[in-house]
Amino acid sequence: MADQPNRQEYRSGHDLRTLRDALGCFATGVTVVTCLAENGKPAGLTVNSFTSVSLDPPLLLVCLAKKAASAEALIAASHFAVNVLQTGQQPASIRFSTRDEDRFGATSWSCGEAGAPILKDSLGVFECERFGVHDGGDHHILVGRVVKASFDATLDPLLYFRGKYRRLHFD
Repeated sequence: MADQPNRQEYRSGHDLRTLRDALGCFATGVTVVTCLAENGKPAGLTVNSFTSVSLDPPLLLVCLAKKAASAEALIAASHFAVNVLQTGQQPASIRFSTRDEDRFGATSWSCGEAGAPILKDSLGVFECERFGVHDGGDHHILVGRVVKASFDATLDPLLYFRGKYRRLHFD
């Protein structure tokens, strides 16, 4: 690695910050995962660990930090929504990533078909029924069966890369 002076490396047991920085080299979209809690109040949080799993059956997954305020509500809910954010929704991403108690008060939303909150103006929305929850170390892996998906093909995604929000740049 002498010919690559800027290359950093993580090895098992080393500084977790270096591992986090390495993982941050993968650009991701930004989502807000939402549900109605057992008390009928909306719950949700910002998540960038989101991916499709299967087309048949239609499955996706999100990874939720076990210590997140809304994690227990989300893994207990029978239905949830994954709101894929667009460039104009950076304030919502920040709001749902903090411990702000009124995340929904400053965010326009409505109930989806199964009751999960749908954030207005999202690039895409996946309404899901819970398919399974798995242990993922300090995260829960929540798998959902997609029952409805909608999107606006005219919007651009909000991206996250190396600890900062980004936008697509076309050549």
